[in-house]
Amino acid sequence: MTGPHDDDPTLVRNQPALTTSDGTIWVVVGAITAIVVGLVMWLMGLLVPAVGWTGLVLVLALFVAMLVVRFAVRHVRHRLATLAALEGAMVLVGLVVVLVVLVGQARAVG
Repeated sequence: MTGPHDDDPTLVRNQPALTTSDGTIWVVVGAITAIVVGLVMWLMGLLVPAVGWTGLVLVLALFVAMLVVRFAVRHVRHRLATLAALEGAMVLVGLVVVLVVLVGQARAVG
């Protein structure tokens, strides 16, 4: 049974980036995100090496996973949803690492 809004293009689940894209845009955005977040992780690695470098490795691993998913997953909706989740995970890793470093530095000062 379909609801009255199942074909509504304004719903997040019906956006072209999640329904009809081949995934290349997600890889491009993922590459840009990996560069920006990777630079931040490098800077965090200068303050707290164990945390910053771990974050950098995780971001790079997530980007490599995006490349694998882009070319290995055949079902379009699954591929696009997975690419979106990996993109979000990259940003989340960056946020967590920055917060861990900031809290650690604040405790060291205070």
